[in-house]
Amino acid sequence: MPFLPLHDANPRLYIRAHYVTIGLILLNVAIFWNTIALTASGIDPSLIGYTLIPARLLGDAQLPVELPGVSSALTLVSYQFLHGGWQHLLFNMLFLWVYGDNVEDALGHLRFIAFFLICGVGGGLLHSFIDPNSLTPTIGASGAIAGVLGGYLLLYPRARLLVLAFGFIPLRLPALLVIGAFFAQDLIWGVTGSAAVQGVAVWAHIGGFVTGAFLVILLKRAHIPLWHRPPGPWR
Repeated sequence: MPFLPLHDANPRLYIRAHYVTIGLILLNVAIFWNTIALTASGIDPSLIGYTLIPARLLGDAQLPVELPGVSSALTLVSYQFLHGGWQHLLFNMLFLWVYGDNVEDALGHLRFIAFFLICGVGGGLLHSFIDPNSLTPTIGASGAIAGVLGGYLLLYPRARLLVLAFGFIPLRLPALLVIGAFFAQDLIWGVTGSAAVQGVAVWAHIGGFVTGAFLVILLKRAHIPLWHRPPGPWR
C-alpha cells in the first residue's frame, strides 16, 4: 500500500470515547488470539464453516456435515472477525483505529455498529458476485474497514493524516489523497486481475468502500456536512 496511516488531526466533537471502535478492535484481537493455532498454516477445517465461500453463498456447495459453522448467509458477518495472521490483523486494526473514531463520532455508537457490519456484508457480496463459483474461503475485516474509509472520505476529505509513504517516509497528507490512493490501488488490482497474485480480496474492499460511502450519507448526524474541513491542527 502506498500510504500507511498512523494518526489523523481530526478531533471528535460529539462522543467522549469511541467505545464501538475500541470494542471492535478488542473483539477481533480476542477472536484471533483464540483461533491463532487454527490459522497458523492455513485455515483449519473447524473454521471453514465461518468463512465466506462464494460457491456456498451463491451456489450449491455444501460443507461436510461434521464441520461446525453457521448458515451461508451468516458467514457474511462471521468472516469479518477471522484473520489469517498477525500482519493481517494488525494492519486492519490500525486502519480501524485511525479512521473509525471519527466515523463513529459522525454516526453515533449504535449506527456505527450497523454501518460497520453492513459494509462488511456489502464487501462480501461483491466479492462473491465477482467469482460466484469460488471455493476459496475468505476472511478478514478488510471489507468493513474499507467501508469506514469510504465514509471517512465523504465526511473529511481534507483532514490531515500522518502517514508512512511507501513504508518509511513520514508525511502529512490530506485524506483525499491517502484514501483515494488506497481505493485506486484496489481498483487497478481488481480490474487487471493482479489481486489473485497479491492474495488480496480487493473486490471485498471495493464493495465495502462503496457501501460505506453510500451509507454514511444516510446514517450520519443530520447537521454534519459532507466534504468539509474538520477543526484541528496541520491545517
